[in-house]
Amino acid sequence: MKIILISLDTLRASRLSGYGYGKPTSPYLDRIAEQGVTFEKAYAADIPTEVAHTGIFTGKIGLSTGIVSHGSGLTHLPKTTAWLPTMLRKAGFTTAAVDNLYQLKEWFARGYRYYMNSSGEKRWIDGRTVNDLAMPWLKEHKDENFFLFLHYWDTHTPYLPPEDYVSRFYESGRDPYDSRHTSMEAAYNHLAYPFFKHHHYDLVEGVTDSAYYDALYDAEIRYLDDRLQELDEHLEQIGIREETLVILFGDHGESLTEHDIYWDHCGLYEPTVHVPIIMRWPGRMSAGRRVQGLVQQVDLLPTILEAVRQEAPEGIDLSKLEDPAGLDGFSLWPTIQGTADHTHETIYLSECAWQASRGIRTERYKYIHTYDSGPFTRPDCELYDLETDPEETVNLANELPELTASFERQLKEWVAAKLDGREDPMQVQLQEAGLPFRRRIEEILASVGITWEEWLADPRRERFDSAVRNNHS
Repeated sequence: MKIILISLDTLRASRLSGYGYGKPTSPYLDRIAEQGVTFEKAYAADIPTEVAHTGIFTGKIGLSTGIVSHGSGLTHLPKTTAWLPTMLRKAGFTTAAVDNLYQLKEWFARGYRYYMNSSGEKRWIDGRTVNDLAMPWLKEHKDENFFLFLHYWDTHTPYLPPEDYVSRFYESGRDPYDSRHTSMEAAYNHLAYPFFKHHHYDLVEGVTDSAYYDALYDAEIRYLDDRLQELDEHLEQIGIREETLVILFGDHGESLTEHDIYWDHCGLYEPTVHVPIIMRWPGRMSAGRRVQGLVQQVDLLPTILEAVRQEAPEGIDLSKLEDPAGLDGFSLWPTIQGTADHTHETIYLSECAWQASRGIRTERYKYIHTYDSGPFTRPDCELYDLETDPEETVNLANELPELTASFERQLKEWVAAKLDGREDPMQVQLQEAGLPFRRRIEEILASVGITWEEWLADPRRERFDSAVRNNHS
């Protein structure tokens, strides 16, 4: 049995043509979906990358593992925590990863017989690098029972796709550097500007048209789509495509200026928490099935374990693959087989990086409670009717106070039940270290002689750029 689990970092579901987007960003992903199962309402319960992947490999949400923050020095995952690659390796699978999350936290390398670090001299990782490492490994181990984790970063900032991809998504004859455009001003004068100047804007210097950044994101999706086609054709060439369970997922999405978030992944709004999940396993799944109910990423671990138990491959010790105690995820197999249309009535959402907030997503409503808004302006409570307001533009918290209060009680009761007397790791983070990403901005500001309080009072691009020039003159 062969399993390939593929993380498509920062891939927003609604930007895929197979999820209803009007531009041809993902023709090959659409083809894979037509051959397998698409989950239309899949959610990242914990964002961003560190907490999302921890949940996927444990089958548990952040409140269960204690990992709720991204980039925090306070977090630690005990080695006693059940971990998917470790379980599979102990059962007899050859385990491998092409990934670089080990550089973020050590636990991401646990359980692998082969760990191929995809990082190069630059932070940005090209999907071709991932394929260049993965494809020879696949050929060498094609006759074994294996689990391979692949992590593609193409749709993460900075967006640097080949130029011929950009022209497919940006209006011909339009100048992204025309001084008459004003759509970038809000991004350039945002409190988070110092961070993105260094990690994004300086690499695509002088853009005045925000539509160009959106086009770069679309181009990155299309470039990634071509790399996935390359990988899939390799599976065919080495003769294992028909026996391989392929699972593709987004760890979180991306906001493209919505809610005052500029080409980044924070906020518990749909652009960031609604992610693609697509599976294909020829002969074991009905082709073209679309699951319409709520599911979430922590469902992947019990789904994989059940798939192995169903297949019962020779040489694998199934006694090592019982579901760990305390899982928050449920197997997706009832939805795959058509006996259910969801795994969850309610998805509970959480973030603690740029800002700290928790939320509730039901079929109809989204409720968000913000504890620390970081570099953003947020009300304490937000309530959206997703049936009438799918873009979450009208906050109904004051108009529907009883419903808002009901969701707030539900959220508090759920958090208390999950903690079961333990300290809330989000509150510990805020009290002992603050928001991890605000710290990054403070460090950048300090390097040019600006305090956080001074920046809050006057967050202008020109002011920061002038301080940078003066500091280096």
